[in-house]
Amino acid sequence: MQGTPGISRARFLGVAAAFGGAVALPLGSAGRAPASDGRVTHGRRGLTHRGVVYEVGAGETPSTAWNVRRMRGDVRAIARDLHADSVKVTGDGVERLTATAAEAAERGLNVWLEPALGDVPEREILDHLAETGRYAERLRRQGAGVHLSVGCEFVLYVPGIVPGANVQERVENLLKGDFDPVVTARRLRRFTTKAAKVGRSVFHGRLTYSAAQDEDVDWGLFDLVGIDYYSYFPRLSDYLRDLAPYRRFGKPVAVMEFGCCTFQGAPERGGMGWDVVDYTKEPPEIEAGVVRSEHAQAAYLTNVLAAFEAMGLYSAMAYTFVARDAPHRLHDPRHDLDMGSYSIVKTIEDRPGDPGSGVHWEPKDAFHALARQYGRTRRE
Repeated sequence: MQGTPGISRARFLGVAAAFGGAVALPLGSAGRAPASDGRVTHGRRGLTHRGVVYEVGAGETPSTAWNVRRMRGDVRAIARDLHADSVKVTGDGVERLTATAAEAAERGLNVWLEPALGDVPEREILDHLAETGRYAERLRRQGAGVHLSVGCEFVLYVPGIVPGANVQERVENLLKGDFDPVVTARRLRRFTTKAAKVGRSVFHGRLTYSAAQDEDVDWGLFDLVGIDYYSYFPRLSDYLRDLAPYRRFGKPVAVMEFGCCTFQGAPERGGMGWDVVDYTKEPPEIEAGVVRSEHAQAAYLTNVLAAFEAMGLYSAMAYTFVARDAPHRLHDPRHDLDMGSYSIVKTIEDRPGDPGSGVHWEPKDAFHALARQYGRTRRE
C-alpha cells in the first residue's frame, strides 16, 4: 500500500498469509455500535455491490505516478467498460483520495473510501482518517453512495502493534514469530477502537474496516464485516464453507479485496503470489519456471465471485485495477513483473527498457471476465 516505502501492498498480502492466525484471539462483540441503515442480507442471493480496488499512491517514477488525467481515464473505464457499480479508493494522500472519490461519484459509482497511511505515528494515521472521512461525509450528503473503511490490516500498517522501528522490521518480526500474540491482539483492538471512534465522529454512513482473514475484530464497532479474501479451493462448496463463519456477526459481509496474480498456479498461492518476483535483484526478476497465465487469474476471479454471489454477500472488490510499477514485458518473461501483479489490466511501457518511458495499460483476460459478469448482473 502506498505510504510504506520499499514494500508494496501485494507484498503485504504475503505477510498476512504467512503469519496466518497467530494474532487471532477472541475479541468479543461488546460495544455494538448502532448501524447506519444496517441490514443483514444473508437471506438473499447475489451481491449488492460489485467493483474493483483503485490505489492512489504516489508511484515510483513520474511516468507511473498518480495524476488527475490518468485517474479520470481509469475511472471512466471502470464505470463504462468494466461495468462495475463500485470502486474502493484506497491509499494515502488526502488530495489523491478525495479527487478520485469525487470523480468516481461523478461517474455514478458507489465509492468505498479507505485512507491507508502506514508507517507513521498513530496520531498522523488518525488525522489522515478524520480528514478523509469528513470529505466522505460531504460526498454522502450530496447524494453519492459512499462507504468509509477506517483502514486496512492495522496489524501490518500501524507502528506499535507489532515490534519494529519500521514496516520492514515489523514484517520480519511477524514472520519470525518475534512478538507476543496476546499483547498484539490487545494493541490491535485498542487502535481499531480508536479508528472506529474517529470514523463515527466524522462520517454518518456505513462504516467498515478491511481485515486480514485471520484478524479477529470486534465487528460490533462497524456496520459491515469487511475482509480481504485470498483463499483458494477447488470446489464452490469449499468457498461457501470457508466464508460462512463471517456471517455469525449478524451483519452484511463486504469482501474488501479478492484476487490473485497472473501465472499458472497463482490462485493456489493466494496472498503469496507476489513472491515469484525476486526483489533482491536489480532489475527484479521472475523466478525460473513460472509460466504466465491470464486465464488462471480470470478463472479464479470468476469462480470466487460466483461463491460471493451464491452466498448473497454485500459486496466484492477485485484487487486491483492497475499496477503501473509492475510492467508486462511480452518478449522478456524473466522480467515480466506483471506476472507477480494482482492487477486486472497490464501495464505496457511505451519504450521498453527505457527507465523514463511512459506507460499505458491494456485489459487482461481477468478484466474481460469480470466485465462480462458485472455487465450481466447489472442488466438483470
